[in-house]
Amino acid sequence: MDPFRDYPKPVHSGQRCFPFRRCEVCSSPSAQLLQEFFAMVRRSWSTAEIDILSKAAHSALLLPAASGVFTGMWLAVAVTGNRTGSPEPNARETGMTHSQTSAGRSARTTENTTEISLEVNGITRRLAVDPRTSLLDLLRERLGPTGTKKGCDHGQCGACTVLIDGRRANACLALAIAHDGTAVTTVEGLAAGDDLHPLQDAFIRHDAFQCGYCTPGQLCSAAGMLTEPGPSAITADLGTDPALTPGEIRERMSGNLCRCGAYGNIVRAITSAGQGA
Repeated sequence: MDPFRDYPKPVHSGQRCFPFRRCEVCSSPSAQLLQEFFAMVRRSWSTAEIDILSKAAHSALLLPAASGVFTGMWLAVAVTGNRTGSPEPNARETGMTHSQTSAGRSARTTENTTEISLEVNGITRRLAVDPRTSLLDLLRERLGPTGTKKGCDHGQCGACTVLIDGRRANACLALAIAHDGTAVTTVEGLAAGDDLHPLQDAFIRHDAFQCGYCTPGQLCSAAGMLTEPGPSAITADLGTDPALTPGEIRERMSGNLCRCGAYGNIVRAITSAGQGA
């Protein structure tokens, strides 16, 4: 579809070209909305965030169906004043990201934090966290272990799987404050020094990965799965503890997606590690 078909005279803004159309919600010219929107968000948004929004706004203005979305963004900022409600940065803070400004620092050190203690890969860490912080964000952004990956951030792909007190869990769905006092093991904590975990060794021997993005979650999930007794959803006799057949492994690992499609070798690697081979 040609976005300029019905509006042959676009409005030029710097090096970018926006069609002169009106918003479907408030009937204001799109170019005017763009100027007003960014005039407000510059007060508290970082340069990188504004650049992303600029690209998103450009796309929205080129597509009539998306203009309502852009207007919704504009109205949200108009109602709240800005994204964070923080004051405008002073002259010394010009060019800083929001997290580096005094407003950003104060947002991280408000009274709305809770002090928790976590044992991460054998090391006890005590820190104050925002009650909304997920365990995944805490691990990656504050504690250092970045092996745990953020994939869907909705608990659907399993890339963020860690072990909490030995049981596998999706770190993106786990609030950090809900796990105060627990022991968390990430992929970095599976090996014993220079000695790889049997699963890590099996994944290498059986070539059970390609891009490697899902591998940390696959490894942690498999490590937890091998210690979980009892039947699964496909076990015929629910009163037994079945052997880990390929079918059982596939069912028990079904929460971990591999976008490269290395499932066959993943199953073989887990079978090998489970048998101690």
